[in-house]
Amino acid sequence: MATTITVLTPVPESRQSAAAGRSLPASLQGKRIGFLDNTKANFAELARQFGDVLVERYGAASVTVRRKANAATPAAPEIIEALSKECDVVFTGSGD
Repeated sequence: MATTITVLTPVPESRQSAAAGRSLPASLQGKRIGFLDNTKANFAELARQFGDVLVERYGAASVTVRRKANAATPAAPEIIEALSKECDVVFTGSGD
């Protein structure tokens, strides 16, 4: 008697993102820089120091930081909208 064995793989199929990202500018001179703070430990300090370097060494015009409600959920639409209006380049990351 033949036995059927079903093998499941936890690896998802590769999918291409529907949203196309923009390329980085050639220079940060005069650009408005944004950071999306994910509320993890040390991110605020990392963003502050990194922002200072971008202004002092690379001529960025300004630095804006917006904070998500928590690390486990996406940023609220109004935060994303504000960053998109106020900034030319936005960095996200973790401060762990």
